Amino acid sequence: MVNQSSSFSTKQHITAWSVHFFTASGAVFGLFALYAIHQYQFRLAFWLMAATVFIDSVDGVMARRAKVKLVLPNIDGALLDNIIDYQNYVIVPAFFLLISDLLPPTWSFISSSVIMLASAYQFVQCDAKTADHFFKGFPSYWNIVVFYLFFWQFSTWVNLAIILSLAIFVFVPIKYIYPSRMDYLTPKRRWRRLMLAGAILWSMATAGLLWTYPAVNPLFVTISMGYMIIYFLFSLYRTLR
Repeated sequence: MVNQSSSFSTKQHITAWSVHFFTASGAVFGLFALYAIHQYQFRLAFWLMAATVFIDSVDGVMARRAKVKLVLPNIDGALLDNIIDYQNYVIVPAFFLLISDLLPPTWSFISSSVIMLASAYQFVQCDAKTADHFFKGFPSYWNIVVFYLFFWQFSTWVNLAIILSLAIFVFVPIKYIYPSRMDYLTPKRRWRRLMLAGAILWSMATAGLLWTYPAVNPLFVTISMGYMIIYFLFSLYRTLR
């Protein structure tokens, strides 16, 4: 059997390996985020979490352009991505809840365990990412959830209700938009471009909220929360259709 990867140039192999290295670097940033949380440097931890989200947002596009599946067929990039996603989207924010005081005493242990178990169930579902490139069930964006809880400073019992409700939504088969696969969102190009622009604006506004914290910038709040509402409503619309 001919080794298909041998038909690619050295430059293509280096590029493919570089993409995998870039993806794997997300695990390092996640590790540093855990250490920052342990040191009670919460804002630094969120910046490190933001770095992992950025890596996860662009590495898929890079992988497809570099044709890593063809160039390096013996490396399972999807498995690597899932391992790092579980670390950064589940373990890191669950640990944040254990260390911080966002939840009622003793409930932080229960809530963190619920997050870990519900997300483990979702990650092993064969159709967790649907054939038309949507997430099925709440896509374990726990790092984003924890950021908003930290920012809004709700009561600990309200935070608990939000965490448990979203854990239940993991099992509700709503199709959530895959932000880095907007090409499958709708056949109408203008809507895809608008949602992509909204995602970029959301990331900038949310970074602005963290940068100016504890001050509250109304414009950043409007953009950040407005996009989250649109994201959920559009996801619900696509599910019903």
